[in-house]
Amino acid sequence: MKKFLLIFVLFISANSQAQNQEIQKVVEFFFEAFHAKDTLKLQALCEDTMILQSITESTKGNKLSNEKPQVFFKSIASIPAELKFQEKILSYSIQVDGSMAHAWTPYEFYLNGKLSHKGVNAFTLFKKDNVWKIVHLIDTRRK
Repeated sequence: MKKFLLIFVLFISANSQAQNQEIQKVVEFFFEAFHAKDTLKLQALCEDTMILQSITESTKGNKLSNEKPQVFFKSIASIPAELKFQEKILSYSIQVDGSMAHAWTPYEFYLNGKLSHKGVNAFTLFKKDNVWKIVHLIDTRRK
């Protein structure tokens, strides 16, 4: 019985780890497409009804802003070629419950090699037809 229980626990643990890796890969692919300004790949990773929000924190107060997905994709496509940007993900904290997942990713954002701002991204994903899609993305931004 102990052997069976150990095998069962190992199986559950391995399955959980594999799901976490699937979620992390979606987030990694999102940022690869983002840095490449590849809006087609970005759209493929996101649900059509995705919600995009940002919280800007400053001494003047905090502000919540909403953005439509198509406006977001258009803004990514219009980034000038000479502008170099990188969103560096510092770590991943992933939680999964069935067909819903959440990825918490602290980051630093660099423009032309200089730190612009930092914060955290919070991705909510939904698994449909065995594919994870981003349904909500909210981030904090502070200097």
